[in-house]
Amino acid sequence: MTDYAKLVYNGKSYDLPVITGSEGERGIDITQLRNQTGLITLDPGFANTGSCQSAITFMDGEEGVLRYRGIPVEDLAEHSTFREVAYLLIHGNLPTRKELTRFSVLLNDNSLIHEDMRTFFQNFPRTSHPMGILSSMVNALRSFYPELKDTEEDIDLVVARLVSKVRTLAAMSYKISRGHKVVYPRHDLSYCANFLYMMFNSPVSPYEIDADIVKALNVFLVLHADHEQNCSTSAVRLVGSGRVNLYAAISAGIAALWGPLHGGANQAVIEMLEEIHARGGNLRNVVERAKDKKNSYRLMGFGHRVYKTHDPRAKVIKKTCDTLLEKLNIKDPLLDIAKELEEIALKDDYFISHNLYPNVDFYSGIVLRAIGIPTNMFTVMFAIGRLPGWISQWKESLDDPSWKLCRPRQIYTGPTRKEFVPINERG
Repeated sequence: MTDYAKLVYNGKSYDLPVITGSEGERGIDITQLRNQTGLITLDPGFANTGSCQSAITFMDGEEGVLRYRGIPVEDLAEHSTFREVAYLLIHGNLPTRKELTRFSVLLNDNSLIHEDMRTFFQNFPRTSHPMGILSSMVNALRSFYPELKDTEEDIDLVVARLVSKVRTLAAMSYKISRGHKVVYPRHDLSYCANFLYMMFNSPVSPYEIDADIVKALNVFLVLHADHEQNCSTSAVRLVGSGRVNLYAAISAGIAALWGPLHGGANQAVIEMLEEIHARGGNLRNVVERAKDKKNSYRLMGFGHRVYKTHDPRAKVIKKTCDTLLEKLNIKDPLLDIAKELEEIALKDDYFISHNLYPNVDFYSGIVLRAIGIPTNMFTVMFAIGRLPGWISQWKESLDDPSWKLCRPRQIYTGPTRKEFVPINERG
């Protein structure tokens, strides 16, 4: 039996259906609101608006829960590989050994990029941000590879092409930005190990694969693989609703992720630590500034817009972070500041009472720095991790029988009708 919410307007009553999700989430269906009442809703930032029904990711900000296709993200980070998680998100189930082998072969076979694309790289100004380059290059893939067809086999090929080539594009952009020789992937390495090899191997200093570093990168990518209808995912769905090709939709997602309030948060953490270090490392003063309501200063990497208790990803990556720093025994003043800041915040009554715990961005920035990833590549790493989520969201919207072109409304607040004044009469 369907529940209804009653809206009373201008003396008339309207029954609006209440939709209930599989985890008990409830939302008022306003699909017919404008047709019935002439009204629209106004929700800046869409914090109270559901744009779709989705079977991919469930998150509960009050309880600190995140699950991919029903499986807790903590279990996936501990027991699975990024390839398995990518398959899970895109296909809806964890792969069998045979399915994973086939997917791995597709990833390996499509890991190289067209040699002509190197010309694009070499003509970007050296000061270009890697995210701008990556967004442009992903969009350019449409020109180098056949258009997607509506068959499962063709979709699998394009998915594998994107997941594999974006990794190669990211590593290549780093090498070219430094004027170094491009390193090509190896067929005998895992997804994460291959990325590290392409990033850091050189003829004069062969890169030795470290299982703990590979594991840390795997955890990072798994934890970032999807996060419901966030800014970049919504951008992929919005652009994709125009039935553009997958490359263009993913390019839009990369551009949306670029912002410091979204994908750039882990980079902002490192920049904050650099600023604290440059100012002498007085953490007590920094913490007091952050607690002062009259001060606009904020600590980056603490609290979360959606999670009101704790970020479930933070606990997982904190463990990875602690293990990695202990093993590598890195002497880095920024990492020392980060550990001291974490200790202060976790014991401070203000941070505890306001649920301002270190989030995934705080620890992921430290992990990436420890691995050796340059700060301006942090958001690119986020994009590599989020790619399976974007693809699965795009695919789900493509298969949705109730698909509609996204076209939000607005409340106009500009001037009412004005007469046109010829230029000679405008004074």
